[in-house]
Amino acid sequence: MSYKDMKRGLPQRDSKVIACINQKGGVGKSTTVVNLSACLGDQKKKVLVVDFDPQGNSTSGYGIEKEDLEQDIYDVILHDGLIEDIIMETCQKGVYIAPATIQLATAEIELVSTENRESVLKKAIASVKDEFDYVLIDCPPSLGLLTINALVAADSLLIPIQCEYYALEGVAKLLESMQMVKKRMNPSLDIFGVVMTMYDSRTTLSKQVVDEVQSYFGKKMFKTIIPRNVKLSEAPSHGLPVTKYARVSKGSLAYAKLAREVVARG
Repeated sequence: MSYKDMKRGLPQRDSKVIACINQKGGVGKSTTVVNLSACLGDQKKKVLVVDFDPQGNSTSGYGIEKEDLEQDIYDVILHDGLIEDIIMETCQKGVYIAPATIQLATAEIELVSTENRESVLKKAIASVKDEFDYVLIDCPPSLGLLTINALVAADSLLIPIQCEYYALEGVAKLLESMQMVKKRMNPSLDIFGVVMTMYDSRTTLSKQVVDEVQSYFGKKMFKTIIPRNVKLSEAPSHGLPVTKYARVSKGSLAYAKLAREVVARG
């Protein structure tokens, strides 16, 4: 049964569209999207993951074979496809995904000549977002047109920041882009929260970085801190969120705690 058939008659929800974003690579965006969505699913929330990164890490993180896909989010934003036609179930009950493949990499160039090029993603998800409690957008590690589309489509931003030297480098530029989009195209856009990732309690540096980010973002920073954890690193190679791969690991428990904080923030 296709998602289009499944969704008929479903009640509308007070949906929150959250873009997981940081133009630095390797900070845990896809890890956060996959594992947070799974933990929200465990809390009986209905979640749509929109993989908007050409690397497709959220897609493979849920065990979807990208080479087997007949169409993906690229076809929706550039070939007028319907997002209902590409949405797939995942291994986590309540969590669905609009997958991405490497062909999304060409979208940055192709969108340049597209009418209303900054809002094609917003238009694409408009028909389904009210079917979900949360729509989580996994953004590419850049501030190009794909990311601008995510900023226009989102209600708010979730910013993962790695506990390493220069952690805040580039975040100012991201916030500038957010303010530009907020001023011109999406007045309600705001920061939903900042989550520290890859924390190593054995190092002074990790603690210093947390203090620095705390002083910069204040209450926007989540209390939950995601530790550096082997099981978190291994889970994607098995095509599973860490809750399915190693449920009692430190990484799994941390994302479950983060999900509770996310729900509590409303």
